[in-house]
Order: sequence, then structure tokens, then C-alpha cells
Amino acid sequence: MNGAQVIVKILQEQGVDTLFGYPGGMILPLYDALYDAKNINQILTTHEQNAAHAADGYARATGKVGVCIATSGPGATNLVTGLGTAFMDSIPVVAFTGQVDTGLLGRDSFQEIDIMDVTMPVTKHNYKVKDPKALAATVREAFRLARHGRPGPVLVDIPRDILLNPAPFYADDTPVKEPGTPDADFKICVAEAAEVICQAKQPVIISGGGVINAGASKEVVAFAEHYNLPIVFTLMGIGGVPSEHPNVLGFAGMHGTKAANNAVANADLIISLGSRFADRQTGNLDKYTVGTKFIHVDIDPAEIDKNIASSIGLAGNMQTILAMLMQREPVSRLEDWWKKIRGWRCEYAYDYHVSRLTVPWAMNCVAKAASGKEFAFATDVGQHQMWCALHLKVQEPRTWFTSGGLGTMGFGLPAAMGAQVAYENSGSERRVVHVAGDGGIKMTGNEYYTIARLNLPIISIIVNNSSLGMIRQLQKVNYKERYIACELDYPMDYAAYARSFGIEAENVDSTEGFAEAFRRAMSERRPYVIVMNIHRSFVEPMIKGGARINEFVDFK
Repeated sequence: MNGAQVIVKILQEQGVDTLFGYPGGMILPLYDALYDAKNINQILTTHEQNAAHAADGYARATGKVGVCIATSGPGATNLVTGLGTAFMDSIPVVAFTGQVDTGLLGRDSFQEIDIMDVTMPVTKHNYKVKDPKALAATVREAFRLARHGRPGPVLVDIPRDILLNPAPFYADDTPVKEPGTPDADFKICVAEAAEVICQAKQPVIISGGGVINAGASKEVVAFAEHYNLPIVFTLMGIGGVPSEHPNVLGFAGMHGTKAANNAVANADLIISLGSRFADRQTGNLDKYTVGTKFIHVDIDPAEIDKNIASSIGLAGNMQTILAMLMQREPVSRLEDWWKKIRGWRCEYAYDYHVSRLTVPWAMNCVAKAASGKEFAFATDVGQHQMWCALHLKVQEPRTWFTSGGLGTMGFGLPAAMGAQVAYENSGSERRVVHVAGDGGIKMTGNEYYTIARLNLPIISIIVNNSSLGMIRQLQKVNYKERYIACELDYPMDYAAYARSFGIEAENVDSTEGFAEAFRRAMSERRPYVIVMNIHRSFVEPMIKGGARINEFVDFK
């Protein structure tokens, strides 16, 4: 075998059935080897960044490692935003990049760039393979690293001559490392945490993206029910516990629901499960931590005490830790705490009776229509993302795809594509509902071409408010309404844009029009685009700058 054939052999060994990429001279040997790999579906995207986002979406939907490939130079650098997105959200991706021949390295050769140094801050690890004898072991290690512990992206940079020249292939004899048994000190920490939970009067669970990565959704539900604890989500944690579970208060953070934020602000104990206490989640850290104890459960020991000085940090397998915590019987059903929470729920319940089409109303309409059916949701970044987080009712893990840490505009459409490909491969009937703003869709809307070519049945909703809505909102709140570089008043026909790729599309500007359009989109298994032409407005709630998590901006 040559090096490229070795890579293909290991992709098959690792169970890879799909990869996303864009060819170029230095990566062509790998494409040539893929020609004979009939059990690997290689999908040509319209841009390398979209290949990375699609691999990311595929990984989020399946829990498997997503794979993307690009050539050297600009092909490799175009992957960087996608790798950064996966890195910030702990998504397992392996990226292969072609590189100039080993004899040309360091000579400023055509399309040569040091992609290892470029991607070092946004990957778990990266490799440049210069010895064909090391190729097989390196590729296998890349997949192990991407999956192991806290997941994340890994890049393998391979010179063309390594791909073309003979390379050894051998069976994988790396021993599987079994998880260790908790030691005595760890058991003491868990027992202490259980005691703190029992003594708390107003505890809250924060369910983060780590719950989904750990496959611990059922355990979190059992833990919450055991102690009768309220649950709030981070942006990445949505879907980790069914949104309609009676203990769930909803999304918490900068634009979180008032009931959820009030519960966090008034808690005497916060139990964080797989969340890193990011700034959009906490607001003012000093005010966030006043009078509150913390239990922090995470797979990554580096997260413990990084943003919040935890009372108790428990780093390890989440299922194991939750099972240990539930060995203690609760001493209270927290009736007084739940009475306060029910009051907030009632006081701040959202009123969906509107006189004109709004995104919250539309997302509630989508949630009702999708209830009990197989759907997943992918968003871009901006106002619509927050409205989706607030008003969609996500019931299952791995059915919510959004860029949380990096906040990548343009993420939504290619990520939706990657997820939908995964569903099509598995024979699932699940469909992805994609939501983007008119700003983000201009960045990666060219992927409608691939979606149309593959006839992927994505329902795509474009929120057209003729502005970069979140920028405009920040300029209202923080810059005295000095609006600049945020208003997109030059008209664009987004429906015609979608139709140019062969996708049926329509414009709507009323609640009746949207409901009918979504029914039509659901009725046939093919791509469909709905353009919501709406008035400019602001996402509410919103935390005041430098304030506590339950101090909100008044937009009136």
C-alpha cells in the first residue's frame, strides 16, 4: 500500500462511513485512494470551512468522530474556523490536510503553510507525518485522541510524497484502557458533595454540553428526580434533558429565561454537570458567586476551579459520579424552593399571542409541529440563535446543533448538512430544521448547492430583518443607538437565491403564512427554504452589562 491507501484502510477500521472535503494538488493522492473505497461516502462541499462544520455537525448528531479533508495552503487555513468551533464546543473531529513534499518543506513552496503552528491553539493535538513508518500509528492515535476524555478536533498534516510512497500497514494492537476505580480520597469528596446537596435549601443543576458528550442524560434525570432538583441548561446543554421534563426551567445565561436565571441567582448551591462556567453563562462573576456553594463535575480536570473556585470539584466519568451521589438519600423535597420557582414560572411565562409574525412565535409554532416527531435543530449565530434556545422545545440529546463557544456565524447550514447526511446514512427518518439570520446565510449559503445536489431534506428558515440583529442590539444597549455596519437595507431576494440552487422556497410575513409554509415543508421529504420577512426587534431577556444574572435590560 501507499500512504493514502493506509489512511483509507484505517478510516474503514475506525468505522468512518462519511467524510467531507475539497480537493487540491497535495491531497489528491488521498482522493485517488478513496476512489476504490466504496463504503466511504466522500462529500464534496463548496468550501473547506463548510467541510469542517459539516464534519462537526455529523459528530454532534452521531457521537462519532467527524472527518474532513483539505489540501495544503489555503485549503488547510480555510479549515481553521471550523476546527476552532469544534475545539470550543468539545466536538470530536479529525482533519487531514495535504502538504508539500518533504523535500520542499520550509522553502516557501507553492501552497505551503505551517498549518501545525496555525492550528495548535484550536486543536487537542496536531501532527505532521514525515516518516511513512509512523503514518498508521499516527492516524489511529488521532482518532483515539479526538474521542478520549474531553472530545475535540485533531489535525494530521501529510506531505504528498508520504501519501504516494509505500507505507506499512499493521493491525492495531493498542490495548484498550479501562476506566480506573475511584480511590478512597475521591469517594470522600463525593460523600462530602452528597452531604452538601442534602443540606442545601435552594439547589440548582446546571446541565452543560458535557452531559451530552458523556451520554449521561438518563443519569442526570435520575439524579434530579432523586433529590428533586431544578435543572437549567447552558446553550450547549440544550437537549441533554428533555425540555418538557417537570424539573426543567429552561435555558440560563445572558439571554436565558427569567425563571431559570432567577433560580441560579437565588441558589445556595449550584451543581454544574459538564459546564465550564463561561462568561455568557455567569454574567458578572463576582456577583454570580456571592453566597453560593459549587459542586463542579467535569471530565476535564483543567476546568475545575478555572472560572469558578469550586467548593467541591469532581473530575471523572459523569455516570459513575452521579451513581455515587445517589447512594445518599435526600432529607428534603425542597417544597419551599419549588414554591418560589413555580412563582417565577407563572410570572415570567411567555405570551405567544402576537399581532404580527415574530421569531419567538415561529419557533413555538415549529416546536408544536415537531412535537412527537423525529426532528433535530441547527442554528447559526445571532438573535435567532437565542430565540431558538428560548422557544424551541428540544427533547433528545444530539438533536440541537449550535456554535456555543466560538459563536461562528455561518455554522448552521453546513452543520445541518453534516447532521442530515448522518441521518440519511443510518436510514433514520429524522429531519433537520435549520435556522439562520440574513447575515449568517450570506456567509455559507453556497452550501445550498450541496444540499440540493444530494437532495437532503433540510427545512431551512431564514430570518430576514435586514440587519445584523445582535450587533444592532448591542449598539442599542452599549453604544447609545449609534447604529453602524449593522443595517442591511440593500434588498436581497433570499427565496430566489435558494431557488437558484433548485430548492423550493417561499417568502412569508404573517403567522398564518409561516404556519402554512412549515406544513408544506414537512409534507415532502426534500429541501425547503422559508424566508421570514420580519420587523427589527430585540432578544429579551438580556442581562445588563456587569450585573447579576437576574438583572435585566429594559428595552421599553
